[in-house]
Amino acid sequence: MAGPILEVNVSISSCSLPSLAILALLSLPVASAIPASFVVLYVTPSVTMDKSPEVEPHVSESVMSTDSQSPSSRRLERNLLWKLDVRIIPALWVLFLVSFVDRSNLGNAKIAGMPQSLHMKGNDYNIAVTVFTVSYVAFGLPANLLTKRYGPKLLVIYMAAWSLCTLGQGLTKTVSGLIACRFLMGLFEAGFVPGCAYLIGCYYKRDEFLRRYAIFFSANMAAGAFNGLFSSLLTRMDGVGGYEGWRWLFIIEAIITIVVSAVCYWIIVPFPEDATFLTPEQKALLLARLEEDGGGVRNDRIKFRRILPMIVDWKIWICVVAYIGAEESASSLVAFQPSILKDLGWTSTSAQVHTIPVYATSFILTLASAWLSDHLRQRYPFTLFGSILITLGWSLELAQTLSARIRYMGMFFVASGAFIMMSTIVVWLCVNLDKGVKRSVAMGLLTSFGNCGAFVSGNVFIAGQAPGYPLGFGIGVAFGVLAGVAVTIYYAYLRLENQRRDQKSSRRSKRDARDETDRLQDLGDAHPEFRFQL
Repeated sequence: MAGPILEVNVSISSCSLPSLAILALLSLPVASAIPASFVVLYVTPSVTMDKSPEVEPHVSESVMSTDSQSPSSRRLERNLLWKLDVRIIPALWVLFLVSFVDRSNLGNAKIAGMPQSLHMKGNDYNIAVTVFTVSYVAFGLPANLLTKRYGPKLLVIYMAAWSLCTLGQGLTKTVSGLIACRFLMGLFEAGFVPGCAYLIGCYYKRDEFLRRYAIFFSANMAAGAFNGLFSSLLTRMDGVGGYEGWRWLFIIEAIITIVVSAVCYWIIVPFPEDATFLTPEQKALLLARLEEDGGGVRNDRIKFRRILPMIVDWKIWICVVAYIGAEESASSLVAFQPSILKDLGWTSTSAQVHTIPVYATSFILTLASAWLSDHLRQRYPFTLFGSILITLGWSLELAQTLSARIRYMGMFFVASGAFIMMSTIVVWLCVNLDKGVKRSVAMGLLTSFGNCGAFVSGNVFIAGQAPGYPLGFGIGVAFGVLAGVAVTIYYAYLRLENQRRDQKSSRRSKRDARDETDRLQDLGDAHPEFRFQL
């Protein structure tokens, strides 16, 4: 018999302003392909609620014994998911939006006069782009392990530190000063995205994760659209206070980042085991859901002798290869799209404004594909579709005889394909790994080494090859194909491994299977009953 109903009411008046803004944004009819259920963000999967009360000793058994098929159980779960969605996703979305604006403003500063002011020569700009990637790759894994060790508030501390680097870019008088600021900025940003991905994954089940992460990741595209317009306005401050317009671009954005980091320090949530914003009953339900989904979040200690076997797991590295293929395209757009559009005939301001529809379209398609991927519980078709879009888009750019309008359309394909792939690959790898240290290690490796794609893009768009950029566009085509091949290999392995485990499982006795299930916490994704999502 179902246990008593727990009433959990979330008042709109209690929601933060960022929460209301994000929820309002998601309620807009941006695409007919996105059903209304996507806005609600809820899934109501079957949850076995007869878990042992040892998950949370002081919690009443009525919550733990709720019938998973009863209306009361579904209501409890919907209320919990609503509270998590309002409390977690909007704050991280705002943080990521500010992060991406800070990271991507170098491309807008370039066409606003920065090279002339700093007397940049040759490949100085490419070096400034590259050093960010070098430090980002080098410090991604250590930064994410620190976040797991000391908690999510460290993400906001990282943000406050890189805001000072953004300010330094606006005040520097030399190329070397710019390069130093970019290096430090990469260092502090390295742990942000993997830390956020890990935090979101700690709270949601495997078939709920991608939608939430895609909303978080959509800040990437929203920032791209917003930054084009915002940058065009800020650069009009040229001469105010004796500073060029491109300097105001960095200065104003640094001030915004400092304010946002100060506010979000008090908003960002801890890991689930320390989730004081939940009632005891809600916390028990959360931990039971995660346990039923294949193991709850654990405070397993970080032991370096355990990290090495995790690092050499080839499943992580094949996803890194796929991520590099998508990241190369995304980074190319961030750093060089304004320049490419300017070379096609638009003015500096018009080029910045024309980046807005590109990011807006990718925003819609990424969210739609995330909803459909979670609904179908399929990841591979969407990553493959993304790689096809990337390859097609860069092929249009490479065909120099096409009109400016057709080449502009190619930007839409590249952006949509890259962002669909990047968000899906992160979640696809996450849900196929243990929820402990291994997932933290994987996120650090994926997003840091995956940014080697930015290292490539920063060195293949050579100023002397403008406006054709045959090397840059050709490399984009090659990396789009590489990403498609990588996800296909990953999919093929997961499918074969699932089949192998199914065959072994059918030959084991029920008692052996039960004994092995008890060791799930230790075996993680290596457990014979664990099945990979395809």
